Order: sequence, then C-alpha cells, then structure tokens
Amino acid sequence: MNSVPRTDRSVVGQWWWTVDRVSLLVILTLILGGVVFSMAASPPVADRLDLNSFHFVYRQILFVVPTLMFLVAISLLSPRGVRRVAAIVFVSGMLLMIATLFVGAEVKGATRWISIGSFTLQPSEFVKPAFVVLAAWLFAEGKRHADIPGNALSAIIFLLFLGLLVLQPDFGQAILISLVWGTMFFLSGISWPWIGGLAMAGLAGLIASYHLVPHVSSRVDRFLFPESGDTYQIDKALDAFTHGGVLGRGPGEGRIKEIIPDAHTDFIFAVLAEEYGLVLCLVIIVLFAIVVMRVFARALEEVDDFSFIASCGLISLFGYQAIINMAVNLNLVPAKGMTLPFLSYGGSSLLSLSITMGMVLALTRRRSMFAALQASAVR
Repeated sequence: MNSVPRTDRSVVGQWWWTVDRVSLLVILTLILGGVVFSMAASPPVADRLDLNSFHFVYRQILFVVPTLMFLVAISLLSPRGVRRVAAIVFVSGMLLMIATLFVGAEVKGATRWISIGSFTLQPSEFVKPAFVVLAAWLFAEGKRHADIPGNALSAIIFLLFLGLLVLQPDFGQAILISLVWGTMFFLSGISWPWIGGLAMAGLAGLIASYHLVPHVSSRVDRFLFPESGDTYQIDKALDAFTHGGVLGRGPGEGRIKEIIPDAHTDFIFAVLAEEYGLVLCLVIIVLFAIVVMRVFARALEEVDDFSFIASCGLISLFGYQAIINMAVNLNLVPAKGMTLPFLSYGGSSLLSLSITMGMVLALTRRRSMFAALQASAVR
C-alpha cells in the first residue's frame, strides 16, 4: 500500500492517505490476537460442553472475515455516510431488541439474544455504536441551530435504549452506555448545573437498581462482602494473576481455563495473565491506550462538532468497555458480563466492534489533508 501515490484520487488512495494507519494496525493486531488467544482459552470450555475442541476457534475465525469487511467498508464512508448507516442500524437494532423480549433465548436469567439460523445475535451490541453516532449528531445540531432541541432529542433516544437494556436485563451495558452518553453530553458543552443534575440522576438510578433488582444487589453484595455469596470465578481469576507472575506459566500451561465457564469470554484477560504474565497484560493495555489516545488527538483537530463528539463517543465506548472488563477480572468493580474488545470470543461483539471502529476511522480521516494534496496536484 505504500506504493499508492499521495496524488491518487481513487477511493483507495483517498482512504490510505487519510486514515489513521497506526490505529488501523493496532486494531488488526487485536483482531488477530483474538483468534490466537481463542486457541489458548476456548478448547477446555468446548470440551466441557462436549463440542469439538476447536469449536469456538473455528467460529471466531469465521467471524473475522466479515469483521474485516465491515471495518474497511465503513472506514471508507464520509461523515454523512456514517450517519446514514447509524440510522439504519439503530432502527433495525431497536426493533430486534423489542422482538428479543418476546422470542429471544433466555440465558442465565437474561433475554438478550435472538436466534437466526445456527447463530445467535445480540442486537444491543449493534445498537450501541449507532446510538452514539445519532446522539452525537443531535448534540451537534442542537449547538448549530438554537431552534432544534438536540439535547432533549438525544436524551429521548438514550432513555429508549436504556429502557430496553434494563428490560432484558443488561445492567452492565446500561451503565456503559450511560457513561458514554454522559461523556458526549459533557463534550458538547454542558453547563455545571446539568453535570450535577445528571450525576445525581445516575446515582439515584444505581441506588434504585440495587434495592429493586435482586440480580444487581447480589453482584454488588458479593463484590463488597465476598462471604455473602458465590465468588468462585472472581477468586479463580485473581489466583490466575498471582500464579502468572511477570512472565506467566507458559503457553498452554494455565489452569483457570479448565475450571471456569467464561474463560474464553468475560475472563480471557485472567487466562492470558496466567499463561503469559504481567508483560502481556501491559502490552494489551498499551495497545488499547494507543488507539484511544490517537483518536482523541485526532478528534481535537476536528472543526466539525458532529465528527468531534461522535469520534470521542465511539472511542469512549471502546475504551470504557476494555477498562470495565479488565477491572472485573481484577475484582476492582462488580462483575458485569462484558467482553474484552476484539480479544474475547463472541460473534456479535466482534462484528459490533468492527462497525464501531470502522466509524471511528471514517470520522477521524484527515480529509483536509487530502483536499490540499489534490489542490497541489492540480496546480
């Protein structure tokens, strides 16, 4: 691709010289890492379920192809194209979320998945990036036009999405999307009274959830008072970090993957810590940090409010999810049932993340630079 001249006006030429190639490389590294790490973490889980040992590995590889296609295809879009895709995905995803409440499969007391052929789809995963883009657009329009109630409309779609998440129930995703929406609201120029009001509303929501929802109170109690309930997976995850040390036990030598059911999804970070040690954990954290910091740096250069708010919101979604997953593995926050982006097994998660990061790459492309290159070529 380095042979593509800077004056190439083709779609590929524009994309290559304007996209953040460092972030793209890190994202591809994480996707590849997800396949490799699935080989380390998932075979014991498959064996316990009487499946082919590499069942989850094959399925992860199967999803890599559409993941790469979505990532590149969406990164080619203009900001307007990103908004259009987001609108289609949001409406379709919300309808599927409603359908899931009636015909979805119940797993561990939650109804979040809907079966499509031999695959199960989690619609809320796809609604997340679409919601972020639409909310950012409403915030931006509200800033541009005083007669458009952008903040109020953004709050309405937030509450609709939040309500469906609570009905599933999926309080982990509800907290995540609330954090992201609050971040975008802050970046759009919210006043301090609004900040205080939203903080109080969020605190009230958390307290109400604790007192009204047994599932939430159980997880919080087990986090604060481990003796009050089963903390088996968390205890084993902490043991994995202890046994892994700095360099780990070695590839294939870990034991946690043989005894906990979510080793290939929610607790893959602990599996990697046991086998590869603190060194790999720090590398993973650095890779996530590189993408997050580069996107924020590019977003700060944006003059368009929509691109700024949307790209910050999307990368916050990516970053918060990674932080929450790793914090759960380290018992720093109550268990949330959230995957580690690109590294955990999960088709819906992988495809949703490809859409999320494709939108990020599209919104942070240096279009002004390409326009300058074209002008110089004409001269």
